[in-house]
Amino acid sequence: MPQQIPTTLVQELIKSNYITEEQLASLQETVKAENKDLGQVLIEQGIISDEDLTELKSKLYRLPVFHLADIDLDREVLREISQDVMNFYKVTPFAKTEDTLKVGMINPEDVEALEALKFIASGKSLKLEKYVLTYKDYDSITKNYSTLSGEVGKALKSLGEEIGKREVKAAPGQSLEEITAEAPVTRIVAVIIRHAVDSRASDIHIEPFEDRVRTRFRIDGVLTTALTLPKDLHSAVVTRIKILSDLKIDETRLAQDGRFSTRLNDRKIDFRVSTFPTKNGEKVVMRILDPLSGNIDLPQLGLDGRNLEVVERGMAKPFGSILMTGPTGSGKSTTLAGMLKRMNTEDINIVTLEDPIEYFVDGVNQSQIHEEIGYTFADGLRHILRQDPDVIMVGEIRDKETAGLATQAALTGHVVISTLHTNDAIGVVPRLVDMDVERYLIPSTLNVAAAQRLLRRLCETCKVETKANTAEVKIIETALLDMPATYQKELLSKNGYTIYKPNLENPCKECGGKAFKGRIGIFETMEMTPEFEKIILGTISETAMRAEARRQGMITMYQDGILKVLRGGVSLEELLEVAQAGDSA
Repeated sequence: MPQQIPTTLVQELIKSNYITEEQLASLQETVKAENKDLGQVLIEQGIISDEDLTELKSKLYRLPVFHLADIDLDREVLREISQDVMNFYKVTPFAKTEDTLKVGMINPEDVEALEALKFIASGKSLKLEKYVLTYKDYDSITKNYSTLSGEVGKALKSLGEEIGKREVKAAPGQSLEEITAEAPVTRIVAVIIRHAVDSRASDIHIEPFEDRVRTRFRIDGVLTTALTLPKDLHSAVVTRIKILSDLKIDETRLAQDGRFSTRLNDRKIDFRVSTFPTKNGEKVVMRILDPLSGNIDLPQLGLDGRNLEVVERGMAKPFGSILMTGPTGSGKSTTLAGMLKRMNTEDINIVTLEDPIEYFVDGVNQSQIHEEIGYTFADGLRHILRQDPDVIMVGEIRDKETAGLATQAALTGHVVISTLHTNDAIGVVPRLVDMDVERYLIPSTLNVAAAQRLLRRLCETCKVETKANTAEVKIIETALLDMPATYQKELLSKNGYTIYKPNLENPCKECGGKAFKGRIGIFETMEMTPEFEKIILGTISETAMRAEARRQGMITMYQDGILKVLRGGVSLEELLEVAQAGDSA
């Protein structure tokens, strides 16, 4: 009897051994519970890749595959089909000739989607040319459907119409802020927030000037202008953000801090809000705090090699402290969250004190500092010690009292992880002494001192491979020759060095045309040793501490950056800009 030819995607997946009949029932339950289609669930569970699934569909339905990377998307073509239809049927137009509309589909089995497309094409007297596309490309295209300025422009138009209608109807004493804090302004703020999150921004800056309001996003550490709003809209936008953050609307002369949460892309996002009075009105900065820490892993953050080994040894000890140092915005909190994730097991009680809680880690008892009511790091630390903790995370050691309490906690059988503000790892010891921590306590309580900075990662898709020129070779070899012999043996080359640069002339869609995507840390880690103890208990000498750090194999942040340059993760120019050799040597 001839074998039955598969006629559906499910049958083809079973035939190709991607799934079994037994798995199918469980997968369909997930599809129903999470309101997703089967393809999304298969990809998320790692059963099949997005590209392989698309190729399977292409063979099954005998349709060509459309790749977004192969064309320059014409946004005008997107308007051939409404956004509601695109979202509902998971289809998208991507090209148009005189008589043909080319459309990508996620699910060519969807009869209703096919009928809708035929109806739209016939209404425009166009032929229909169908393609299959990846979920990734579909998401990119739908995000492109309307730009930030376009969406805000529509809301501004709606706002103008609404104010026009209500000018006469406004209640006595009703202000512009009260009128405009309704739907149109609400939509403008919501659109700005959504685009910032979609753009992977860490901060939103709303800045008033004499003739305009500038909105900037900080993406991968760099501020870029995203939108310019009319000056007369400033008060309404700030008021809307204050309402969300539960701040005083009528207080414009003093700085205020607040917080709010919203759901975007099926996940809860927190925003820390700060208002600041300026000559032209209140400036607002919103820090975007994505509480999902599931993807935080120390090697992904850039902590690897000896640096990772030193931190892991510190975390494995039964007591003592690990102190991370670096300026504001250098990724210290993210690294601490990565440590918590590693240490978080059923048999350990972890308690944190944070201001604010930036990453929610399931299974960890996290507490928010409220200095305005007297709940400070020092006060919270006293209470934590009564909670039978094994691991204590203190967001920041800001004062002498907190430093003393954290040291006592590390001395009495607890692992303490926290942050300080110093330039490098060596600076931790003199900083603790400045904060009145007794010298004789430091060697027995400080396990690891580490410092870090953040560099922009090169986009893996469009970065440009090049041979290091004479000046670049000199920079690389000078750094390598100052590193331990193991690195020199492995990396010194007589044939030059291959490095990568950002593709600034022709960046790809994968990185949003920025040539960089994400950030990575460069680290230096110093371990407590008997030799360090002698230096600390004697005359504290930075020269002596650096010599001991070098003896134990420590590489500086700058040298760690050189290693990442040679691995192709970052550009040499970026490293030189962030961590000059003279600053970290």
